[in-house]
Amino acid sequence: MQRTLSQYDEVIGTCRGIFEQKAHDYGTAWRILRLTSLTDQMLIKAGRIRSIEEKGKQRIAEGVASEFIGLINYCIIALIQAGLPEDTPLDMPIEESLKLYDQYAAQTKALMEAKNHDYGEIWRQMRVSSMTDLILMKLHRIKQIEDKQGATLISEGVEANYQDIINYAVFALIKMAEQKANT
Repeated sequence: MQRTLSQYDEVIGTCRGIFEQKAHDYGTAWRILRLTSLTDQMLIKAGRIRSIEEKGKQRIAEGVASEFIGLINYCIIALIQAGLPEDTPLDMPIEESLKLYDQYAAQTKALMEAKNHDYGEIWRQMRVSSMTDLILMKLHRIKQIEDKQGATLISEGVEANYQDIINYAVFALIKMAEQKANT
């Protein structure tokens, strides 16, 4: 488990670094996005990953790893957006957005640790393509919940699905890095 925690922190550190650089360049322009728009952005990224997996090639230089990083960052942005009061100004100091990023990343890591305790590290036996499919399923669930304006009977809600997407994307990046190191 210690290896997983270290690898997890490394992936989140990379994602946070990209988030911070984009915050420097664009500020908090992402604040304009509604949760449904964020879901659609995630669907685009996950759809591209699956398309590349199925075709076995890509025409745009940006690889699958950057799409998984994008999924992680969009999910954290969605968690931030969902947690902010509606009257929160669009412009937010970078330091505040980074503090919120760290808060939701830590909560999601804690969820991963709890699930890893119960399930073991079964994710290490999974294929990256299965993780992609699970991410797509989670996104379709989120869309269904959004289309019902959150009125569900038994669902965990969108926030739990965002966290699961983050964790599957982190696991996929870990597996891809390990596969690359072994070749």
